[in-house]
Amino acid sequence: MQTLLNRNVLLGVTGGIAAYKSAQLVRLLVKAGCEVQVVMTPGAHDFITPLTLATLSKRPVLTELIDRNGTGTWNDHVHLARWADVVVVAPATANTIGKMVHGLCDNLLLACFLSAECPVFVAPAMDLEMWRDPSTRRNIDLLKERNIRTIGPEAGELASGLTGEGRMSEPEAIVQELISGLLGKSKLSGRRILISAGPTQEAIDPVRYIGNRSTGKMGFALAEEAALRGANVQLVTGPVDLELDRPGITRTDVVSAAEMAAACKQMAAECDVVIMSAAVADYRPAQAANEKMKKSGGSLEVPLEPTEDILAGLGAAKRRGQRLVGFALETDNELAHAKEKLVRKNLDLLVLNSLRDPGAGFGTDTNKVTLLVPGTDPVELPLMSKAEVARAILDRLEELL
Repeated sequence: MQTLLNRNVLLGVTGGIAAYKSAQLVRLLVKAGCEVQVVMTPGAHDFITPLTLATLSKRPVLTELIDRNGTGTWNDHVHLARWADVVVVAPATANTIGKMVHGLCDNLLLACFLSAECPVFVAPAMDLEMWRDPSTRRNIDLLKERNIRTIGPEAGELASGLTGEGRMSEPEAIVQELISGLLGKSKLSGRRILISAGPTQEAIDPVRYIGNRSTGKMGFALAEEAALRGANVQLVTGPVDLELDRPGITRTDVVSAAEMAAACKQMAAECDVVIMSAAVADYRPAQAANEKMKKSGGSLEVPLEPTEDILAGLGAAKRRGQRLVGFALETDNELAHAKEKLVRKNLDLLVLNSLRDPGAGFGTDTNKVTLLVPGTDPVELPLMSKAEVARAILDRLEELL
């Protein structure tokens, strides 16, 4: 099972001989599922070319706050910092570490660092005496006090020819430290997860359809959180106005219940976990018109037929060790209906929410759910953001793996 680090990584490369290792670090991060944006200090150009790192990261390397090659483009450090899930400075020279500690901001990398609200890791690299110097030691202590995590340095042969501490950790060790620090011991890391989201639309004619009010926000929050835990996510979504630019997520767009059923059944067999959060239509027109239906002035009857029960079918076909999670939106006798559905559809976890609860249901950024697992008491959660609900659902799921 490959460990995936599905993160947007802003990699800062500073002016030290260890910058040659940054090429391998970029390669390993990309292999681990990361999107990597390299930001170099001007001094780093003396040790490795931007072309090398751009080729490996498949993104233009940035150095200047303002691109002075005739375009005058501003490299927005605030946007870069918000894009990043983690900032890694490797190598981090004594000079850059000192500037980070004292809030200096004379290059793009430092501007990104001061704007970042995500975790920051630094991999120091310098010669033995520089590493031992009291000012460097104090700067490292200050970084740690500010929850900036250090990786290394290691003892070994240094560029000066001396042997001792100050050598930058190897790229493989840096990636493992990032995985450990960001993923912890998530049981979802490396697993394949299928998540459905959004509504379906069942055509009446080429213009009209039967649908529901689902926005897909809950399913998208689950997909993002699962990817952040290192999962390889297959997201099957009905028509929604949502975009998701997250490493580790492969998106498949569908429209109807039949299309969603076909996509989910095809993917589910290869997945370790299936989370069906989509609001799939229960009925569809028995016969969709090929042309737009004209208004006649009289009443209109549209015969309906049931759609396939995707969740029940996946429950019947569930293989040993696979975990299946379903959702239930109820308006009356919520808990009784949910318990019956949990058993009938062979689920490992059911997420119940009620339209009676203010702030829950379709179209909101919050949700209030109850988690049901066979053989245990239901756990009612308070009103939370959908991102927090996603974390709570996946925490409970991890206990079942």
